Amino acid sequence: MNRVRLLEVANPEELSRRAAEEFVRRARGRRFCVALAGGSTPRRLYQLLAGAPYRAQVDWTQVEFFFGDERAVPPDHADSNFHMANETLLAQLDLRDPQIHRMRGERDDLDAAAVEYANEIGKVLGGTPPAFDLVLLGLGRDGHTASLFPGTAALSEGRRWVVPNLVPQLDTRRLTLTAPILNHASYLLFLVAGAEKREALAAVLEGPRDPLRFPSQLVRPERGELLWVVDRAAAAGLSEAMKETLR
Repeated sequence: MNRVRLLEVANPEELSRRAAEEFVRRARGRRFCVALAGGSTPRRLYQLLAGAPYRAQVDWTQVEFFFGDERAVPPDHADSNFHMANETLLAQLDLRDPQIHRMRGERDDLDAAAVEYANEIGKVLGGTPPAFDLVLLGLGRDGHTASLFPGTAALSEGRRWVVPNLVPQLDTRRLTLTAPILNHASYLLFLVAGAEKREALAAVLEGPRDPLRFPSQLVRPERGELLWVVDRAAAAGLSEAMKETLR
């Protein structure tokens, strides 16, 4: 099977439903380590997983929840990725505190927070580098994913799994997983919806390779699989040849 595939769906609701089906199919009946995504697109996915029929299909006591990135804010802040995931999914499930591994974006020393998070990943997952069972990712209009933004230092990281990343265009620092650990995952799932993502999606999948400009191009699984689930509006800029190649 092709390691990189594309699934085009009609609209954001179908996108969220298909992503929920993928999550459940892979998590059912086993220990499962997932890195959640922030942003607006996965919100509906998390709502679906927390309700019928998907919630009953997973033994949530076996799921370990991590995060792909976090903003430098407290966990109860409206901009926090943890806050969104907790509100829509985590707080709805019968979880033990040790199952939830959030990035400490509120720490003054983000370098120390990055080291601590990498250590926690290594302790829970094992392996060098560890392999997540699933990593959820989004695509920004500028081609970023997680907090790997165009032109930022984290794009050149080849060793560490978690780093703080200065994002001058947003005048902020963030914590993010890096390409070395993302590309070691067993399964990566990009969720892309909306006409505003059309140009970025086309550039990432069909444009010249330029990850400094389009960081999502860094996501190239070593042994795992990568599935792009995109709605019709986002996929409108892709050629039929590209769609056929990735089916």
